[in-house]
Amino acid sequence: MSRRGEGGRIAGLFEGAGAAAINVAREAGGMVMLLGSVLRALVPPSMDGRELVRNLHKMGNRSVPIVALTAFFAGALMTIQSAPFVQRLGATSLAGWAAGYAVLREIGPILIALMFSGRVGANNTAELGTMTVTEQLDGLRALAIDPVRYLIVPRVVAMIVMLVALTAIGDLVALLGGAALGKAALGIEWTTMYHSFADNLGPQDFLQGIWKSLAFGGAIAITSCHFGTTVRGGAVGVGRAVNAQVVASAVSIMLLDFFLTYMNI
Repeated sequence: MSRRGEGGRIAGLFEGAGAAAINVAREAGGMVMLLGSVLRALVPPSMDGRELVRNLHKMGNRSVPIVALTAFFAGALMTIQSAPFVQRLGATSLAGWAAGYAVLREIGPILIALMFSGRVGANNTAELGTMTVTEQLDGLRALAIDPVRYLIVPRVVAMIVMLVALTAIGDLVALLGGAALGKAALGIEWTTMYHSFADNLGPQDFLQGIWKSLAFGGAIAITSCHFGTTVRGGAVGVGRAVNAQVVASAVSIMLLDFFLTYMNI
């Protein structure tokens, strides 16, 4: 390969990396601006009450079955993973702690947030994206209705509130799943598992997951609303926006989990 061709290839790589960095910065800036608009609308709180109730039901109540199923098997999986060590050491009194610690602090909030992002966040992006490409948001502005206060704020509040509630429900179901597998696979009595939970886990373990779910809910809400309201290119653009939202939410969840765990919030 000639030097000119090699130089062109290297220049193309730098150009592509630069374009990707600019695109990421543009999307991050758009999310920050949307977050600022949402915070301004919340001080003092100003949103459509009926829209809030509708979103609470749609995003929360309808997500309970899939969240409960996921959490049950997550708790059971943690018990299965700890089973060899429990049997080898004869430490049945620690079986509940091993499963509960991982579920309450890490596995539960992350799994539930990813399920919530895939079900609720993607649906929210598609719904707002469809409204954007069909110029319904422009219609609201023409009627002097602020789309942020009418559409975005109720969705953001609903996502945060319902993800926290779903995380609390998921934690309970996960502990029940761990206890059920402990009884079925290891022969550990329910009372032993209960005392293992109660004696070795404290409120701080539960609150660690709740704080994370608050941050995860905000990240999912902002990313889904941002990509939904910035769609370009018709139906194809809506599909691209949904894909971008799922990726951005997953990355945000992992980054937030790292920093929150590092700071031990």
